[in-house]
Amino acid sequence: MGFEEWSRELAVLYVYPRTGHPGQPSPAGWDATPGARGCTPQSCAFRDHADELADLGARAAGLSTQALAEQIEFAQREHMPFPVIADPDLHLAAALGLPTFEFGGSTLYRRVTLVFEAGRVLKAFYPVFPPDRNAAEAIDWLKERSE
Repeated sequence: MGFEEWSRELAVLYVYPRTGHPGQPSPAGWDATPGARGCTPQSCAFRDHADELADLGARAAGLSTQALAEQIEFAQREHMPFPVIADPDLHLAAALGLPTFEFGGSTLYRRVTLVFEAGRVLKAFYPVFPPDRNAAEAIDWLKERSE
């Protein structure tokens, strides 16, 4: 299923800079970069709330600029029950004007969460802080919307 088809239904896309690798230290300066830390806790919170999102009729997916192989490894290691999307060429940033930042010679996404329905953005959560609360915020918004 392509992104256009996926976003036609009620969907929550959380966008994050990049995930780390077990046993490998964060790059120098990563922890001092505002908004960089927290990708794994954010992803795991969406994983832990996947059933609740589904009960609200919403699909979930995560997106970063990391290569697909890295995304797949992360999804398998953390048991993600939804797709993770690789966008190393920043296509979604160009299409939607998503925020980015430069780090270590690479352009990465800033953390943002989008709720889609019928192919359009209904809600944008930005900035996202703290990252581990983002899934709960999205769920709260979806619940309020359905009342």
